Amino acid sequence: MRLLHILDHSIPLHSGYTFRTAAILCEQRALGWETFHLTSPKQGSVAAAYEDVDGLRFYRTRVPPVGPPILNELRQIKATETRLEQLARELRPDILHAHSPVLNAIPALRVGKRLGIPVVYEIRAFWEDAAVDHGTTRQNSLRYRLTRALETWVLRRVDHAFTICEGLRKDIVERGIPADKVTVIPNAVDIETFQLSGEPDAALKSRLALDGTTVIGFIGSFYAYEGLDLLLDAFPVMLAKRPELRVLLVGGGPQEANLKAQAERLGVTDKVLFTGRVPHSEVSRYYDLIDLLAYPRHSMRLTELVTPLKPLEAMAQGRIFIASDVGGHKELIRDGETGRLFRAGSATALAEVAEEMLAQRDRWPAYRAAGRDFVEKVRNWRNSVANYKSVYGRLVGKPLG
Repeated sequence: MRLLHILDHSIPLHSGYTFRTAAILCEQRALGWETFHLTSPKQGSVAAAYEDVDGLRFYRTRVPPVGPPILNELRQIKATETRLEQLARELRPDILHAHSPVLNAIPALRVGKRLGIPVVYEIRAFWEDAAVDHGTTRQNSLRYRLTRALETWVLRRVDHAFTICEGLRKDIVERGIPADKVTVIPNAVDIETFQLSGEPDAALKSRLALDGTTVIGFIGSFYAYEGLDLLLDAFPVMLAKRPELRVLLVGGGPQEANLKAQAERLGVTDKVLFTGRVPHSEVSRYYDLIDLLAYPRHSMRLTELVTPLKPLEAMAQGRIFIASDVGGHKELIRDGETGRLFRAGSATALAEVAEEMLAQRDRWPAYRAAGRDFVEKVRNWRNSVANYKSVYGRLVGKPLG
C-alpha cells in the first residue's frame, strides 16, 4: 500500500507536530507500507525539491509570495495543490493522507477528486482554536467562525477523519460527522528512544548554580496556554516554605519576555532560571536537573480538547510531574498513580500539590513505575498506528495485516 502524507512541516524542524509525524511514518513503514511525504510552504524556503532526513524523504513545496490575510492562505493552498498533484501523478498513491491544518486538507480533496484517490484527514488541533490560543484571532470573531465552518465543510467531504484524542473526536461528532467516520490515533511515545532519568550532570548543575537546590521545571515552548505564568504566581508561596526551591525554564517562545518581567515583579529573578533554547541532543541533561516537572496549562478549548505529548514523554523517562486538570491532561494522566493533577487556573492549588509531591518522595518510585508501565503497554506507537489498518483497508478494498 502506498500512502502520500500532506504535512504542515516536518523534521529537521523540531516540534511536537514533527516528532509525532516521524513516529507515525516509521511505524507505518515497519508494517510494510510505502510512505511518501509532502510539506506545505510552512516548512519555509528550502534549497531543493526534496530533503532526506533520518531515512525519510520529504518533498517540499515552494513558498509563494507573502500577501495579506486570506490571500496569503489562498496562495499557500494553491502552491500545495500544484505540488501535490505533480507528486500524486508520479507516485500513484492509494490514499492521500492530509494532516492539519485544514489548509492541507483542501488541496488533498481537490487532487483526490481529480485523480480518483481516497482522502483522509487527520486533525491534531483545530486551526481556528490554535489561532485563538496563539493570540492571532479572537473566538467568535468573523475569522474564527469562517475557519470553523471551513473545517466542518472539509470533514463532511473527506472519506475518513482521524484525530489524536477523544476530546477532539467528540467535538467532530458534535458537528454532525458520523461517529463511525472518525477514528482516534492516540498520542504516544516510542519507548525505545526514551531512557529512564539519570543522575544530574554535576558540571551543568554547578554552572547553573543549582547545587543544593530543589528544582521545579518546564522544558518546551513558552506559549500562553502552557500556563507558565501560573507557575511563577505560585512560586513565592512555595519559596516561603522551601527556600531551596528554584524554577528552571528551558526553551523559548512568545511569552518569554512577559515571563521574565513577571519574575522581576514578583522579586524572584535570582531564583528563576531561563536557559533559552538548547540543542535537542542536550535536552535530557536539563531534564535530569529537574526534580519536579510542571505542566500548568490554562483551561481553554485547545487544552481541554487536545492531549499533549509532554506528560507521555515524562512517563517514558520515569519523571515526576504535576499537571493542571484540563481535559487533555485528564485523558492521559491517572491522578495519584502516574502523576498529580491540580485545579487549572489556581496558583494556590498548584502550590499545594507541588508541596505534597515534594513531601512524599518515598512514593516517587511507584509513580515512575506506573508511568513507564502505562506507555509501554498502552500509549506506544505500535498500538496507536494499528488503528489505521481497518480504515485504510476499507478504502483500498482489501484487509491489511
